[in-house]
Amino acid sequence: MKIAIGSDHGGFFYKEKIKEYLKSQKYEIIDKGTYSPEPVDYPYFGEEVAKSVAEKEAEFGIIICGTGIGISIAANKVKGIRAALCTNEFMARMARSHNDANILALGQRVIGLDHAFAIIDVFLNTPFEGGRHERRVKLILDIENQNL
Repeated sequence: MKIAIGSDHGGFFYKEKIKEYLKSQKYEIIDKGTYSPEPVDYPYFGEEVAKSVAEKEAEFGIIICGTGIGISIAANKVKGIRAALCTNEFMARMARSHNDANILALGQRVIGLDHAFAIIDVFLNTPFEGGRHERRVKLILDIENQNL
């Protein structure tokens, strides 16, 4: 499975550690930057990961900034993206099973690294339930199609 990953400077340390972790789990990683801890603007990296997922270059994306908020807002501006900011495993499970989220957003200044790994594991291993949730995801897509 291919996973696109990106961060700003506020998430750079976690991005590098998450890449190592995912590679050890045999995932293929597409690094969309940033490539150093020098200050940069998070919207660029949220968009790059989102485009990678929307264009099917990667199956899922992981984006990281200081809180996860800004970069998730930027990613969600790309058509076809459902980026979910998750701070615990329950949120990651619900994001995937109920919302069919395709990008996980994390905040380096909000959660510990081991906790981030646990959230990632749940996100990547939880299938979309479909059923009644399909109708709701379709409603989200309808809103997207009317506005993007």
